[in-house]
Amino acid sequence: MNQQTNQQMPEITATELKERMDRGDDIQLIDVREQNEYDHARIPQATLIPLGQVVNRMSEIDASRDTVVHCKMGGRSARAIEALQRAGFTGQLTNLKGGITAWSNEVDPSVPKY
Repeated sequence: MNQQTNQQMPEITATELKERMDRGDDIQLIDVREQNEYDHARIPQATLIPLGQVVNRMSEIDASRDTVVHCKMGGRSARAIEALQRAGFTGQLTNLKGGITAWSNEVDPSVPKY
């Protein structure tokens, strides 16, 4: 069994992410939902790389920057982080706890929930 799966995956809350973005921290935000979900609701500055494409498009993610990965609730983004780590991605990857739903609840109620 892979030892890495037993480690706690780094997580950030929507409120913490917003505070860091407001401070001007250099964070790249990767959205691993599908195009239709992204079209319906998105966090500003997020780059869409659907979960099924994330390993093949790993070169689009800058390993030198702090990276927050998100989906709707946090499950697909966790799978994306695990897949990227297995594929050899060396950068810091953090899961947005509760996904875009938490962002809508805690930070920006104008982001539609679905």
